[in-house]
Amino acid sequence: MSLLFCAQGMNFLSFPSHLKLFFFFFVQVILMLTKLYDFNLGSVTESSLWRSTDYGTTYEKLNEKVGVKTILSYLYVSPNNKRKIMLLTDPEVESSLLISSDEGATYQKYRLNFYILSLLFHPEQEDWILAYGHDQKLYSSVEFGRRWQLVHERVAPNRFYCLLCSSRLYLFCLEIQYTEPSCFSAVCPVVVAEALYVTCKLQNCTDANKGKPFPGYIDPNSLVVQDEYVFVQVSTGGRPIYYVSSRRDVFTPMKLPKYTLPKDLHVISTDENRVVAAVQEWNQNDTYNLYVSEAGGIYYTLALENVMSSMGPEGNVMIDLYEVAGIKGMFLANKKQNNEVKTYITYNKGRDWRLLQAPSADLRGNRIHCMLVSGLVGDYQLSICFSKHDCNCSAPLSIGSIGAELMSSNVSMFITSDAGNTWRQIFDEEYSVLYLDQGGALVAIRHTPLPIRHLWLSFDEGRVWNKYSFTSSPLFVDGVLGEPGEETLIMTIFGHVSHRSEWQLVKIDFRSIFNRRCIESDYVPWDLHDQGERCLMGVKALKTQRVENSCLFSPVFSFFFWFVCFVLFFNSDYGFERRADGKCTPAFWFLPSSMSRTCTTEHTFLNSTGYRKVVSNNCTRGVMEQFTARRQPCPSQAPRGLHLVTSEGKLTATTASNVTFLVFLEEGDGSKTSITVDFGDGNAFTYSNVSSIEDGIKHIYKNVGIYRVSATAENTLGSETVLLFLHITCQLESIHLSAPFVAVKNKEVNLTAVLSPSQVGTVTYIWWFGNNSEPVITLEGSVAFTFSREGISVVTVQVSAGNTILQDRKTVAVHEYFRSHLLAFSSNLDDHNPDVAEWRLDVSRVIKTSMVQATGVNPEQLLVTVLPGLPTAAEFFLLPDKQLTEGKPDKTATHLDQLSELVLSALNQNLVQFTLRPGVQITVYAAHLSAAPLVDTSENHSGSAMLMLLSVVVVGLAVFLIYKFKRYCHPFLKIQRGS
Repeated sequence: MSLLFCAQGMNFLSFPSHLKLFFFFFVQVILMLTKLYDFNLGSVTESSLWRSTDYGTTYEKLNEKVGVKTILSYLYVSPNNKRKIMLLTDPEVESSLLISSDEGATYQKYRLNFYILSLLFHPEQEDWILAYGHDQKLYSSVEFGRRWQLVHERVAPNRFYCLLCSSRLYLFCLEIQYTEPSCFSAVCPVVVAEALYVTCKLQNCTDANKGKPFPGYIDPNSLVVQDEYVFVQVSTGGRPIYYVSSRRDVFTPMKLPKYTLPKDLHVISTDENRVVAAVQEWNQNDTYNLYVSEAGGIYYTLALENVMSSMGPEGNVMIDLYEVAGIKGMFLANKKQNNEVKTYITYNKGRDWRLLQAPSADLRGNRIHCMLVSGLVGDYQLSICFSKHDCNCSAPLSIGSIGAELMSSNVSMFITSDAGNTWRQIFDEEYSVLYLDQGGALVAIRHTPLPIRHLWLSFDEGRVWNKYSFTSSPLFVDGVLGEPGEETLIMTIFGHVSHRSEWQLVKIDFRSIFNRRCIESDYVPWDLHDQGERCLMGVKALKTQRVENSCLFSPVFSFFFWFVCFVLFFNSDYGFERRADGKCTPAFWFLPSSMSRTCTTEHTFLNSTGYRKVVSNNCTRGVMEQFTARRQPCPSQAPRGLHLVTSEGKLTATTASNVTFLVFLEEGDGSKTSITVDFGDGNAFTYSNVSSIEDGIKHIYKNVGIYRVSATAENTLGSETVLLFLHITCQLESIHLSAPFVAVKNKEVNLTAVLSPSQVGTVTYIWWFGNNSEPVITLEGSVAFTFSREGISVVTVQVSAGNTILQDRKTVAVHEYFRSHLLAFSSNLDDHNPDVAEWRLDVSRVIKTSMVQATGVNPEQLLVTVLPGLPTAAEFFLLPDKQLTEGKPDKTATHLDQLSELVLSALNQNLVQFTLRPGVQITVYAAHLSAAPLVDTSENHSGSAMLMLLSVVVVGLAVFLIYKFKRYCHPFLKIQRGS
């Protein structure tokens, strides 16, 4: 065996160990991209492209062909034409791509006006590509990247698909729309993203040709397009609702068993016109249940409970379910049961599961008395036969442990020679294993962080292993590459001698081992079975298996015997549960008559027998006709189960927007059932049948309000009505808090929030007073409040309307005694009054300063506020000196009277003036009417209360006459405690 390595020439290529490598194998050509990463700079500073045309024996450096200073980032190969290569440059240096049509021998360079983050090749057309840019824009090319055109903007990353439908290329993508709520106080709500499912023809993807098959918004990053199915998710009321479209038909909610209540759902497979989904239910945390659908992907039945899951390196959920390629219906799964994880196996696509049988003995011959646990252990992965055709798939490999549950330590390697019926331990450590010539030989290299120089080779499915050296000095192995395809005969090992040394590549060619083609005598019969049961998936398969020699694989001879159908080949249908005797009966929550709901849009329906044939089962005749659902004419019945919702699933909309109503009928003859929709605003329409409103009913509301929307379904057998109360709102633009500038202690005052516009729909008012930790919540814009403490109190009101929250804040001075009076101004001030709060605050401050300068009053005893509206008016307040009047009401009144006379005298002598701007001089006057002590600064009031408080009519008249003839003596009323 060592001569083999010498004859083929162990090939070493040296590269710095801090390079990143990307390999791609053609038939004989190998392309390798290396990138030099500078840890100090945190970026790639150099790249090299290498090409081999002799299975990796020699490599040619192609830097001169792609540009000596060009830094390459990624290498792509067309999946439909392996001769076409695309290289992307590092966008931090330049944005361009290099294209080759001769397996990477020559390249042409093309400049780009955008940065490519990811590429998606069409599965059939070799020149058609989608490119996702850094700015959430999606581009397309039908010339293998030589020319690009913008397809769509605001596309979600990794949520775009390219499929061929009815001989036309269609694009499926997820458009993100951002809603940024208003920011108030110091808290800004998180930006909300909504998504739309958009489709278009790639050759003509204009706005006019873009379709939106799903009516309304869906959850961001929920779009999945796989084979003939499209899946989306819509979350309403905290619960996700999953929808599916089969063959690009209308979207229908996925029907899981009624009380599944899923928290999370992942589509595992869509092979053979069936959907396999992993669902995490309301009472699960680290496990998922497996469900299988019928052909439409709508109705699901349980296949296996409590399958283990783990988090992948990129945050993705990984389900411990593995399909063995080459054997239809064979799966392995790790199931959690009684807080223990054990491996189960099925041969009929999940209808029946059994525990995986552990080996009878370990490598040392010790007896084993427990079950085998295989699968994912940390980052380890289950190894299976990768061939999709008839290979030696009787010998899958497994990485796992023997014991009560999965463990990250004591990991061993196991192999089976009879498709999972019995297992043998081949290593007590983890190894990287490569299948040669479709399983005719196995090559194993130890998976270890330590340097190694040996590999093991087996020709008898791991019963005997021969040890060989692949290098003279130990090598830290970073990876093993096998020749692509099923007849792998060449492998490449790459690694480095030390952590600071250069990388080395070792090519090993095993072709000389297989010196001839296998003939018939090299095979022995082998039949697939499950613990002796040879009728699997409706057939008995008799295959041939190579004996223990090193001949080159030839076509396998397989014989199949079909069985008639019996109950073991059927699973329970949606809404039914399989009992211990194999019979399927309805679940407690299921009404078999509900399956006739398709009658709302069709004339016939499939009447389930309670059984569903296992996917891929090939049985014929027998009980097939008895258990197959029968298509029957729809029965005549009254409408039942009428639903009325908006397309967005919301109960609110804005004026002038197009509201789309969706009407669903669960039961009833849809073709003969009329639908009447009353929009609640005086408009109503009647439709002759259900199918005529499948795309929804659009309506525009012009006025704000709460509308009672009703839908009535009616036919000759009866009717049903459903209601929806829709809140129509408009955008709240601003609010103003009207509050007194000064309030009397222990006396109730009114506070009012004035909205603009005044009618915006349903509004909630949240009031905060002073240091109170609990707010007062009202549905009205006015509230009465009593301030019990003297001093400065802050009042804040927040108004919530729809998705908008705005607030305003006012400061109220609370005192037990004060005097107040209205102020007027020279008429030229109105020409400069913008009537905004900031302007009023600034002018109030200027007026106070002028009054203090003219009168010498203590600034602490004077308050001034400019009132909203025109003509411009203001009010000033005089407060007592606490040091002189504390506890002396009579002295307080006298003190305030003296101050008021002083201030009014200065005002009447035109001593209070200020300059608004150069050339604009403003004079402040005392208004002729005295003000009451309470202030209401609402928009509809130009000053404080204008009527004096009178004890009796006679006293009031006397005071009025005195004020009329001696206005400069005592212009104020005395305010007593508690009055």
